[in-house]
Amino acid sequence: MSTLLPTLLAIETSSELASCALLRGDVVLSRASSGVRTHSQSILPMVQELLAEAGVTLADVDAIAYGSGPGSFTGVRTACGIVQGLAYGAKLPVVPVVTLDAMALACHQQHGAQRIVTVLDARMGEVYWAQYDYQDGLQIVAPPALSAPAGVAPQGDVAACGNGFSAYAEALAALPCAATADAAIMPHAVQVAQLARIAFAAGQFVTAAEAQPLYLRNKIAFTSAERQEMQQAKAAAESAQ
Repeated sequence: MSTLLPTLLAIETSSELASCALLRGDVVLSRASSGVRTHSQSILPMVQELLAEAGVTLADVDAIAYGSGPGSFTGVRTACGIVQGLAYGAKLPVVPVVTLDAMALACHQQHGAQRIVTVLDARMGEVYWAQYDYQDGLQIVAPPALSAPAGVAPQGDVAACGNGFSAYAEALAALPCAATADAAIMPHAVQVAQLARIAFAAGQFVTAAEAQPLYLRNKIAFTSAERQEMQQAKAAAESAQ
């Protein structure tokens, strides 16, 4: 483990893409899986592969990060449950990272963008979106919000990213940034880990029991299948210790 930089494990399951990453020193290892299995089934084997590849155990990790949302209700709950199980067993702190923040960082890294709007498909005819400036780190211009696509209103000239631009291409077409939007950029554990390291160094972490999802849409109840998947995810993570 680096004596200078904390080692972080990150998990991201808020969209159809499930990913995990291990950040040690300046080296980042990652795995991703899309749609083959449910996230609760795919994420733990990927975590175990990562740790084995790096030759470390959870005891060598300083903190566990996760994409806290917004995103799929089941997805963010799955990440939260897995992280709670892993962190509780290993007695590690937890770092929540906003999914739209991770997308904005990816947009900066891939395109050199300084002013960024992120738009994530929220289903049900709605999107999650936020705006950022990148000046020696991400600065929030407009905090994460839930709206109809017509409600996306970035300030000034921005670069755009997120699958909202493919899901609602027609509704967002009037935005100047839509023509060059990178719809392939999605929340990923690599950027979650990178942002989490900054937050962890600043003391922005919680205990396993305090880890919570970030919801922008109120949901009255989970289906029995959703509850079962979330419970299985947490139990699997705890038994993996």
